[in-house]
Amino acid sequence: MNHAFPCGTLPLDFVGTLRARRNDVPMEKLATPELLDDWFIESGMLDLAPGASEVDLALAVDLRESIYDLVAARLDGRPLPADAVAEVNLQASGLPVTLRLGPQGATRTGSVSQGLAALARETVEILGGDDGVLLRECARPECTQVYLDRSRGHRREWCAMKTCGNRVKAAAYRARQHATQAS
Repeated sequence: MNHAFPCGTLPLDFVGTLRARRNDVPMEKLATPELLDDWFIESGMLDLAPGASEVDLALAVDLRESIYDLVAARLDGRPLPADAVAEVNLQASGLPVTLRLGPQGATRTGSVSQGLAALARETVEILGGDDGVLLRECARPECTQVYLDRSRGHRREWCAMKTCGNRVKAAAYRARQHATQAS
């Protein structure tokens, strides 16, 4: 697999395809049209690669950054940026992913624009609905993944316990051990 899906929410996992946003050189996980195709398949959104082009990739990155801008504004308590709202609304107006029933069960197919439309529509539902207040950013300083905190008490700190949570806890443990040895 080329991509990770720690959030369980596809638009927020899509935002995470630009890793370590605050670093001088963030890691781009959508560097090629083929990686975009892989994301759609690995996410389970599509069963067949949509055959992304460079133009599709540019549209996908524009949508990703618009989603991030909207989420960041919500997290900071700022008004939603009009250009990002316009981009998400434009993409949300596209055709849905095609779902067909066949002998092997359900099959999801579509173009990149259909996949982006699905991501944009879910973004509208998150930001325009009750889930917007559940948005959080991972507390691990090197991580910029955003997620919906559906934990009881809404005290979740990390995008995923098995990655960021474990790293933070292991680093704290090592620091305590080092402090004990230094005493």
